[in-house]
Amino acid sequence: MNADLDFFFDPVCPWAWITSRWVSEVQSQRSYDVSWKFISLRMVNAERGYANNSQYEALHNAGLQGLRVASAARSIEGNAGVAAFYTALGTAIHHDGRRDLLENPHAFLSEVATSASLPKTIADAFTDETHDEVIRFETEIALGRTGKDVGTPILTFNPKAVNEASLFGPVISKIPRGDEATKLWDAVQTIAESGVAEIKRSLRAAPQFD
Repeated sequence: MNADLDFFFDPVCPWAWITSRWVSEVQSQRSYDVSWKFISLRMVNAERGYANNSQYEALHNAGLQGLRVASAARSIEGNAGVAAFYTALGTAIHHDGRRDLLENPHAFLSEVATSASLPKTIADAFTDETHDEVIRFETEIALGRTGKDVGTPILTFNPKAVNEASLFGPVISKIPRGDEATKLWDAVQTIAESGVAEIKRSLRAAPQFD
């Protein structure tokens, strides 16, 4: 059975994290299934390069390491394992403001795995490039649905159905709750399914993770 939504994420992206918590908020109010999938900002930016952007390169490399461990979680616990690991990792990085993924990745990812009720040994996968094949495959799927000039998150409503619709975003600065969350959900799904190509403004408030 297909999921109701494919959600493509890189764990180091703050905007993807906020959008994922909105998706989880709506999921708690409505009955639908989310398939958590991978998109690597390191792979997305491979052709563009990182000239004069060494901080972004380090961050995106760390994101790829996190995705490798998420892939290991999937191999053990399936989609639920990815959801649990992403929730624990995103909370530590974005909500708690920890930088350990850059400074001490193996110990940090072991701790995150344990907090997600997963074997801490999956952290060993952070340097295991055999996971890159599935990460690259899902990255290409995501970009094939939206076009390449985007980042994260990418959402696909009703994947593999006649009314399948994908978009980059929404990029939101704080997590909608309650009725606000479901109203935004209905609006975004309507926009996605109506064939709208782009709605954008460049001004953004700083991300709020509470």
